[in-house]
Amino acid sequence: MLNQLQSQKLQHKILPHHIALLNLLHLDSLSLEQRIEDEISDNPALEESDTHEDLNKDKFSKDTVQDFQNWEEYGYDDIPDYKTEYENYLPADKMPDRQLAEVVDFRMDLKKQFRFIETNQDKYHLADFLIDSLNEDGFLAQDLETVAEEISFRNNTWVKAEDLEQILRTIQALDPYGCGSRDIKEYFLLQLKKMKKPASVSTATELLKNHYPDLHACNIEKIRRDMKLTDEELRATLHLLSTLKNRPVTSSPTGAVQPNNTVFPEFIITLEADELQVTLARQRSSTLHVSQSWVETVQQLDNDKTTDKNAKQYMRSKLASAQWFINAIKERETNMVKVMKAIVHFQNDYFRFGDTMQLKPMVLKNIAEMVDLDISTVSRITCNKYADTPFGVILLKDLFTEGLTNKEGNVISNKVIQAIVEDVVNKEDKKNPYTDQQLADILSGKGYNVARRTIAKYRDQLNIPVAQMRAIFFNHQ
Repeated sequence: MLNQLQSQKLQHKILPHHIALLNLLHLDSLSLEQRIEDEISDNPALEESDTHEDLNKDKFSKDTVQDFQNWEEYGYDDIPDYKTEYENYLPADKMPDRQLAEVVDFRMDLKKQFRFIETNQDKYHLADFLIDSLNEDGFLAQDLETVAEEISFRNNTWVKAEDLEQILRTIQALDPYGCGSRDIKEYFLLQLKKMKKPASVSTATELLKNHYPDLHACNIEKIRRDMKLTDEELRATLHLLSTLKNRPVTSSPTGAVQPNNTVFPEFIITLEADELQVTLARQRSSTLHVSQSWVETVQQLDNDKTTDKNAKQYMRSKLASAQWFINAIKERETNMVKVMKAIVHFQNDYFRFGDTMQLKPMVLKNIAEMVDLDISTVSRITCNKYADTPFGVILLKDLFTEGLTNKEGNVISNKVIQAIVEDVVNKEDKKNPYTDQQLADILSGKGYNVARRTIAKYRDQLNIPVAQMRAIFFNHQ
């Protein structure tokens, strides 16, 4: 029996263009460049064109070999060999001024050292897995049970945590010493184990083994009372711990400095004629376009009835995907400029003078209402984005702060409170530093009602130790 049913539904559909936009908003400059390169490689309908300035630059570049050069002019020049070698994989305008130094990863060096020490080849793949599991500081963040389960799952064999314990001890004895430590406590104990045996070393070892939670919580008085130490013994022990390294890996084993993480700002803010100007560091939408030959081919196929339908569908889908991608890039840049201009307008005094005290409380909702965008969109745009200002490069997320009300009823940013706390600590009597409660009382006298726990939170964010530790560190200097 047939029945007819009438219903009403509410559906929300997202256009492909909007889906592409959501996948692009949170990307920074380097990630966006990689995303564009991947899209160009995957979609033959999408092309990238150089600007007119770049074309002229390449045309008249000194490194470009001209047609009139003969062998005597080109073969017997004084160009270093390394420059001609790098021309195979580096652009001419980015040629290095000197030979590139090879930086050996500490993991590769550890694997080579392990093979010199250990002759049992069955342990090589276990040691390699452990070494590859180390983080950039040389610590093993996972416990051995978890590592053993991963090895067993990947190699379809059974590996116990006990089998990895001895291998880990061997890795910890390699250079850099202590690589593979599971936490800072174990790394400290390994360093103390290599030292000679004065009284301070044994006391520091006992402190780490039995009172590490108290040390982490800075309960100095409790440690003194439980270990029955004098003031001089406690100072000597803490001074010894302060001389220990905090991480096994600080530079490459060859002594070469690890490359710094370079920040590429997405926005450039300048002050011209007493007006703040906001521009994008690089506008990518102007360099992307749809292949004209691809468009003509699609038009010809539409008029040709003998062509296979799947081929037509493929050509149309690639054309539509390229158009969606370009439109998403354009809308991304439009929204980014709109949001950045709203932030600059909201924090006008801060961007003019670069003074943290001029920073106003600002949340994502404030900017979202100004630009008529969703809060999640504003969050994606400001995530991991930097701006180049007249007073330096800043992270946009640092501009979003909660507010506190002072005695006059004015709402100020918590960044202002942090700056005041840091200034008070810098000017305090180092022999008798302020406690958190005293800092709260000082700020209360300045007109800022801040609780002691809030002061402690801001102090931790500023990496300022408690008063007891500051006094001990000063006395040892």
